[in-house]
Amino acid sequence: MKTLTLQEKIENIFPEKLPEKLDDIIPYRDGNMYLIDGEIRRTVRTSPVYSSVCLMKDGKPERILLGDYPMLTKEESMSALDAAVKAYDNGNGIWPSMTNRDRMIALSYFVDRMKLQRENVVKLEMLEIGKNKRETEAEFDRTVKYIEDTIDEMSNLVKIENGNGTLAYITRTPNGVTLCMGPSNYPLNETFTTLIPALAMGNTVVSKSPKTGMLCLNLLYEAFIESFPKGVINFINGDGKEIITPIMQSGKLDAFAFIGSSGAFDKILENYPRMRKLKINAGLEAKNPGIILEDANLEDTVNECVKGALTYNGQRCTALKIIYVPKSRADEFVEKLSDKVSNLSIGMPWENPNITPLPGNADYFTKFIEDAVSKGAKIVNPEGGKINGSFFFPVVLYPVTPDMNIYNQEQFGPVVPVANYYNIKELIEDVQKSRFGLQVSIFGNDKENIGRLINEL
Repeated sequence: MKTLTLQEKIENIFPEKLPEKLDDIIPYRDGNMYLIDGEIRRTVRTSPVYSSVCLMKDGKPERILLGDYPMLTKEESMSALDAAVKAYDNGNGIWPSMTNRDRMIALSYFVDRMKLQRENVVKLEMLEIGKNKRETEAEFDRTVKYIEDTIDEMSNLVKIENGNGTLAYITRTPNGVTLCMGPSNYPLNETFTTLIPALAMGNTVVSKSPKTGMLCLNLLYEAFIESFPKGVINFINGDGKEIITPIMQSGKLDAFAFIGSSGAFDKILENYPRMRKLKINAGLEAKNPGIILEDANLEDTVNECVKGALTYNGQRCTALKIIYVPKSRADEFVEKLSDKVSNLSIGMPWENPNITPLPGNADYFTKFIEDAVSKGAKIVNPEGGKINGSFFFPVVLYPVTPDMNIYNQEQFGPVVPVANYYNIKELIEDVQKSRFGLQVSIFGNDKENIGRLINEL
């Protein structure tokens, strides 16, 4: 049997049809649903949802049409907000008035109902955003555990203290009506890490699903309806300017949880009339650096950098977004990194490869590459940046310098920029000046040195 070259694998990556176990859910016919005031509603105003996966048609790759995305109006989004406001009733509604114990019973019932949808949730998310099956299943299971851990933790929120003749009953109360907006890369887990704690504390919620990755959430609407009182949880979809702007302008929100770009976050907040009143929980973009020290074991370091930069195609908030290596070890590191990337497996999500097709347009990454190359960087790995339909093979760029866009902007995808440094002190100062702040990875063997750098960072 002939062993295919990487170029041939890229050229032949897409199948002519889906496996039978996946084909049974496509097209998904309930994408036009949304949930308001304990009721599933439907709209004729929709936008098509396409898969990250292509099928070969007449010799060309063509994205699969998965279903529809609801495009709601201002009036429909405001009805969701009104339902949440009514259900909260200034803290007197059924849900915020419940005991912690009763709310946890409702959450437990919900998570039991959620587990019944595991197979279909995994199918839809995998096909829509291109995450491989193993990682999609892990996201679902991690979300279930997150909810169960939240339920367990709620028992620690009430304390009774007796001291100096004073009996104190210490508890926590909800903020009120909450808007939750999750991202497309982890549409289930990241959405639920804001939505579930909000519900657990007795808040009522309006949740805007991400345009990419929203279909899997539809499968849980019935479980939400069966588990919570009317109006406690509402799901809306559509253009943010049309449906989120009026919600913010109303001033009726008490809390806002958002995961996404700072640009979108800032534009949304501009519309809120009473900023000091709004409780905010935001997770924004990052340029997570990987810092390699002189004494690092390069074999281990390369393995970890590849996982850190390219797991789920690098489309993670916590992915390594730029790697700094001492100039004295740069050539060796880059060669090893290039070899490792060139040997990553590629394929369809259900095959569990390292690299899968992308849900978005590869032109976004191509612009980063063109800018860097025009300013002196090189594509180090063979076939780096090769495109076939929705598939984009990862790129290692070296040397990356501060005048390049990829040095300063978050790429959020399979582009791995590597930069030199000469002086670790100067590098740390540069990292500290960054407008981003999420995480940093340090690779080395001197524990005391690493400890000092951790303190500085």
